[in-house]
Amino acid sequence: MNFIAFWHILPLALSLDLIIGDPEHLPHPVRWMGKAIMHLEPFFRRIISNAKISGFVFSVTLIFSTWSLTCILLAVLNAKSPVAKDICSVLLIYYSLSAGSLKKAGMEIYYLLKQKKVDAARNKVALIVGRDSSTLSKNGIARATVETVAENFVDGVISPVFYALIGGAPLAMAYKMVNTLDSMVGYKNRQYKDFGMASARIDDVANFIPARLSVLFISFSAYLICAKGRIALKTASTEGSNHLSPNAGYPEAAFAGVLGVKLGGPNIYHGQVVSKPYIGKTFGCVFPFHIKQACDLVILSSLSGLFFASGVKILLYYVQVAYKII
Repeated sequence: MNFIAFWHILPLALSLDLIIGDPEHLPHPVRWMGKAIMHLEPFFRRIISNAKISGFVFSVTLIFSTWSLTCILLAVLNAKSPVAKDICSVLLIYYSLSAGSLKKAGMEIYYLLKQKKVDAARNKVALIVGRDSSTLSKNGIARATVETVAENFVDGVISPVFYALIGGAPLAMAYKMVNTLDSMVGYKNRQYKDFGMASARIDDVANFIPARLSVLFISFSAYLICAKGRIALKTASTEGSNHLSPNAGYPEAAFAGVLGVKLGGPNIYHGQVVSKPYIGKTFGCVFPFHIKQACDLVILSSLSGLFFASGVKILLYYVQVAYKII
């Protein structure tokens, strides 16, 4: 991805995501990834009897195939027209982002709660969280929504931008396969405990740096809108590890610090109570209005992440120019 193309690609991709969101009725690479995972899982289980090895080969094959196919597609388009290649790159990276979808989902729940349609809000939140939402109170729904917006800021925005910055659309697509594998087979239940282990671990590694970078973007955005950047950094540094996931706690803790709310704690998953640590232990309860604040924060933080990526790319460009001159 060259300097000029960069200025076309990443900003345009994020703009499309914020304006259009997730196109439900159009072809979507991530949905194709889901179908590939679903259809190929039985094949890999059948040819390799050891579930851990089978799951590892399955994950690596799909991730590498996604990267390879994207490289081939862009190379073919580039041979015909560099403009066509850039347009395709914009679309692919756009499909890897979900800041607009996060805000849309969160605001739908916010308006339902504002209209006191709690049952409808429970049904809506059940679509975006893994916990049992049938017994959630109004505040419980709000907490689940804020946690989801915060956690998915990494895999829906920062990680795709991070990998697009490093390796363009091919690496962004490979990351989305990593993320899709984790969401489909990375469970710790009887069916996927062994087979999905590799997918879950690869996702943890892929999100390790972006999750920690996300704290900087959240803190910078918080400093701009409410001068709470310092408390976001402090909460993330002291309580970011208070999560069962090695990565999800950091953006959640930063959001908790900015919003002044307590996240985490026990939840019901598949009929069983899972005791999660609290994040933002000294803060108050989550209320519906915090959902709107979280949605505003995720959009500004997304723009902050893009601004940072732009600065890095500009710096690398001028370093490259200076090196050629020397």
